[in-house]
Amino acid sequence: MPASTFPVPGGTFGFPPAFPRFRGNRAPALRAFGNFMLAGALDVSIHVGHSLSGLRERLRDATSAAHRELDAQLSSFDLTVLSGYRRFLQASAGALLPLEAALVEAGVANMFPDWPERARSRAIASDLEKLGRDAYAAVTVPPLTPGGMMGTMYVLEGSRLGAKFLLKTVAGAADPRISEATAYLRHGSGKRLWQSFLAKLASEEACDEDEAIAAARRAFVAFEQAADRA
Repeated sequence: MPASTFPVPGGTFGFPPAFPRFRGNRAPALRAFGNFMLAGALDVSIHVGHSLSGLRERLRDATSAAHRELDAQLSSFDLTVLSGYRRFLQASAGALLPLEAALVEAGVANMFPDWPERARSRAIASDLEKLGRDAYAAVTVPPLTPGGMMGTMYVLEGSRLGAKFLLKTVAGAADPRISEATAYLRHGSGKRLWQSFLAKLASEEACDEDEAIAAARRAFVAFEQAADRA
């Protein structure tokens, strides 16, 4: 892990996910991406009679395997104990920080004027500080093209969809320090950030599909690598 703390991009921050699951008598583990993101939960939030927009559908299909792989990797994180929750935050920050920094460098605020409302780096850094840890960039992210920004945003915006389920798990933790460090999981609560992102995605007719898909896959790889190093 790098020796220095990664600079936090402007705005606030995070990268949660999903539905807790149980294995025998074990405490709830993090079903981080499989059910969380696969969708946001594999985009399972589709209403009957409605189809996904073209690029959204292709992004979902192109990243479904990565969703499952990351879910399997993170499923052992126990959010009800301090060490497990802290490791989850460190893994999340390890990828989120450099991904958000790459978005800022590429000019994401021009594409999403509400970027300060979407950025979660400060939130996760604050949570880790409360738990006695620094937020580090654990991976390197290449420069992003406009299409790459859209693919990266697809992953990051989808990642917050399962936060309310994780918060329920965290609420059951005996250690009060855990429930006091949830700015990342609560980030964007009550705002229609996913819906407004999808509207933007559907309107980007000139978006390079290959670039978007490649960047989305790289974003998942970034989280996998960060989890390995947490």
